[in-house]
Amino acid sequence: MTRRRPDLTAHLEALRRYARVLARNGMEADDLVQGALLRAVERLHQWREDGNLRVWLLSILHNHFVDTARAQAAAAARDGAWAGLAPASAPAQGEDAARLAQLRAAVAALPHDQREALHLVALEGLAVAEAAAVLGVPPGTVMSRLGRARAALRRFEEGGSPAGRPHLRVVGGSDGA
Repeated sequence: MTRRRPDLTAHLEALRRYARVLARNGMEADDLVQGALLRAVERLHQWREDGNLRVWLLSILHNHFVDTARAQAAAAARDGAWAGLAPASAPAQGEDAARLAQLRAAVAALPHDQREALHLVALEGLAVAEAAAVLGVPPGTVMSRLGRARAALRRFEEGGSPAGRPHLRVVGGSDGA
């Protein structure tokens, strides 16, 4: 007996509406719908033909949202823990300490994907192709993320502030002013 393939597209509007309620952002909602549909197609063999397809799809969307929110919260916790780590070398003093804190804040303010690419290439010394393999994205995507991260850090170096955070400046000088 052949199983009929259900029409997932008939429920796209319901999925989009629910995703907008969950995400409160149109682009994130679209990402949720796309992820949920991918999961549904991957698990189509688990759907019972006598079941309500709309309810099944909405539950997949909900579970995908919860999984995504948990992953984001875990990533934020990891980022916070990383930012609070003490350096492995002697602590910087005076202006160097302030500069290091500024640079750490600038890197922490980068979006996750840019920070990831920058770390793999600049700190771990991986080639772009190797970083692409680690991240599971094309090399061009890694290059783009690196370019955006470097541009953001350049703006920071030129006196801008990372993600709207105020930057420190040295007051006074050698003339005692």
